[in-house]
Amino acid sequence: MDDHGLEEFRRRWQEELAQSQALRRRRRLEAGERRPRRPEAGARGEQASGYLALAQGLLEGAGRPPAPRPGRADRRDASSRSRSPPDRDAEEPEPLVDQLIRDLNEMDDVPFFDVQLPYELAINIFQYLNRRELGRCAQNRKGAVSELEHVPDAVLCDVRSHDGVVIAGDPRLCPQCWDYGGAPPDLALVILSTVAQVSKTWKVISEDEVLWYRLCQQEGHLPRSSISDYSCWKLILQECLAKEHMLRTNWKNRKGAVSELEHVPDAVLCDVRSHDGVVIAGYTSGDVRVWDTRTWDYVAPFLESESEEEEPGMQPYVSFVRINSSLAVAAYEDGILNIWDLRTGKFPIHRFEHDARIQALALSREQATVATASAFDVVMLYPNEEGYWHVAAEFEVQKLVDYLEIVPDTGRYPVAIATAGDLVYLLKAEDSARTLHYVYGQPATCLDVSASQVAFGVKSLGWVYEGNKILVYSLEAERCLSKLGNALGDFTCVNLRDSPPHLMVSGNMDRRVRLHDLRSDKIALSLSAHQLGVSAVQMDDWKIVSGGEEGLVSVWDYRMNQKLWEVHSRHPVRHVSFNSHSLITANVPYEKVVRNSDMDNFACHRRHRGLIHAYEFAVDQLAFQSSLPVCRSPCDTMAGYSYDLALSFPYDSV
Repeated sequence: MDDHGLEEFRRRWQEELAQSQALRRRRRLEAGERRPRRPEAGARGEQASGYLALAQGLLEGAGRPPAPRPGRADRRDASSRSRSPPDRDAEEPEPLVDQLIRDLNEMDDVPFFDVQLPYELAINIFQYLNRRELGRCAQNRKGAVSELEHVPDAVLCDVRSHDGVVIAGDPRLCPQCWDYGGAPPDLALVILSTVAQVSKTWKVISEDEVLWYRLCQQEGHLPRSSISDYSCWKLILQECLAKEHMLRTNWKNRKGAVSELEHVPDAVLCDVRSHDGVVIAGYTSGDVRVWDTRTWDYVAPFLESESEEEEPGMQPYVSFVRINSSLAVAAYEDGILNIWDLRTGKFPIHRFEHDARIQALALSREQATVATASAFDVVMLYPNEEGYWHVAAEFEVQKLVDYLEIVPDTGRYPVAIATAGDLVYLLKAEDSARTLHYVYGQPATCLDVSASQVAFGVKSLGWVYEGNKILVYSLEAERCLSKLGNALGDFTCVNLRDSPPHLMVSGNMDRRVRLHDLRSDKIALSLSAHQLGVSAVQMDDWKIVSGGEEGLVSVWDYRMNQKLWEVHSRHPVRHVSFNSHSLITANVPYEKVVRNSDMDNFACHRRHRGLIHAYEFAVDQLAFQSSLPVCRSPCDTMAGYSYDLALSFPYDSV
C-alpha cells in the first residue's frame, strides 16, 4: 500500500470514528435526561474514550506505549516517560517503523522468553538447528551486542548472513520481499540461536543429549551406537569432528602407514577384492588368502579349497574372488565355486560345480546371495531358512556374459544385472530373464548398480558413430534416464554405488576421469589422470581415487581440480577401495604365469607377481616413512619366508 492509499484509509477511518463518537455522545445525553447517570458509567466512558484516543493516535503515526512489566518498579517510571507518545501539536507524527525501532532498543528483556513450553515440544523445535546453532544457544550471555546501521528512509526487506558477513535489502530495490508476518527459515534459525544466548532455559534445552545424539546420527558418526552408550554426546561429536578433520588432513598430505600384504611364494596374483578393510586375494597356485588390515598383527589365513587334486602344483588358477561382511567366494578355472563363512572357519560351507569355465561372479554386499555365469547360463545361489545353500534361480542368455552385478536391497527375491555383448539383462528370481537394453553393434564395456539405478558403458560401432556413452537406467521403470558423455575411447570403469547422491564417476581409455552430474546429464569435471587409460575409480564427497593401466594410483581433490599425490607400481591397477581412514590398492599382472620360480632369483620373481598395498591414514606419520610389516612383527613370531634378508638383530628368523 503506497503513501496516498494509507492517508486515504486514515482519513476515512477518522471520519467513521468521529461519526461514531458523535452518535454515541448524543445517545448518552438523551439517556442522561431520562435517568440519573451512574458513577461507573463515567468510568466506562473514559475507558472507551481512551481506546478511541489510542486508535486515533495509531492512525496519526504515534506508537502505543508498552505496558510496564511487573517486578521492575524501579524502571517503570523511566520506561513510561520514554515510551509516551509525542505531542502531535508540537512536532510532526513519527513513522511507525521508527517508533518500533525505538521501542525495541529501549526493551531490556524479550517477552517471548516468558512463554512456557513443554520440554518435549521444545526438543522438537530445537531438532531443526545444526551443531553451530546449538552451540550458540549453549553459550553464556557474555560478549558485545551491536546494532548495524540501517539505510535512511528505507524499510528492511530481507537479511542474509554467512560466516559473519551480513547482507540486507530494501523493498523499493527488491521486486520480491518477505512477508512482514513471517521470517525466512534460515533467518529465523539465526535469530533463534542468537537471542537464545540470554536465556538459561534455552541453554539447558540446547545441551540435551537427545539433540546431540541425533546430530551424531545425521552426520554419520557412530551409526550403530545407542543413546545410552555415552554420557556426553556433545563431547563425542566434537571428538568425531576433530578426528574427521585429522583424517582429511592426513589424506591430503599423505600421512599414515603403508604396508605391503605378504604374497604367496611361487604364485602370481590373479584377483583382489576388499570390504571394510578385509582383503581377499586369489593366486595362480589355487590359494585364497584373507587379510584383516584393521589390525596390523592379524595373521592372514589360507582358505582351504577341498580340491580333489592332491598334487600342490597342479591346482587350477583362481579366476575371481569376492567378499562381504560374512562370506568369501572364489571361482576357479575348472568351473568350481567355493563359498566360505568367515565367522566359522577356513573350510568352505558350500561347493558348486559348473560344466564350463566361470566367466563372471557377483556377491551381494548386504545379503548372502551369489550369482555366477558360465557358458550361456546364469545361476543364483542363496541359503534357505535352515542355512543350506541351493539354486534359487537359473537363467539362459543368448551370449556369453561379460559383467555381472547383484542389485542391493531387493528384499526376499534377489535381482541381478548381466551384460552379454550388446545385450543387458534384468534377472529377477521367480521370473524369467528380461532384456533391459539392446542396440545392435554397441557392446557394454563396464557395469555398476545401485539400489534403484544401473549404469553401464556402451561402445559405438557401425556406420552411424554416436560416440561412446554411459547409459543410466531406472530399475523400477526399466527405461533409460540419461545418456552421459560422448568420448572417443571406451569407458572401462564406472562407480555409481559408492558415489554421493546425484553424482557418478567413470574412467575411460582416453586417459580421463569424468565426474557426471545425473541431474543435468552433463560432465561436471574432466581430469587428465593417466597415461594408458583408467582401470579403476572411486569417489566420495570431496576426493577421487583412480588407478591406471600404467600402474599409477592418483588421489584428487575434485572440488579444487587438483591432484594431491600419486604412487606407482609395475602392474595395472585392478582394484581400488577406500573409506574415511584406509585405502586398498591392488596391481594385478597381465600374465598369470610365473616366469622364474627359482627362489635364488628373488628380484625376478617379485617383479612379476603383483602387489597389494594397504594405506592407513589414522596414523600421524608420513606414508613413505612407515615401517614394513616385517619390522612390526613380534619376536615370538614363527619363522616364515625371509624375503632373502639376512637379519641378525633382533632375531635371525623372520
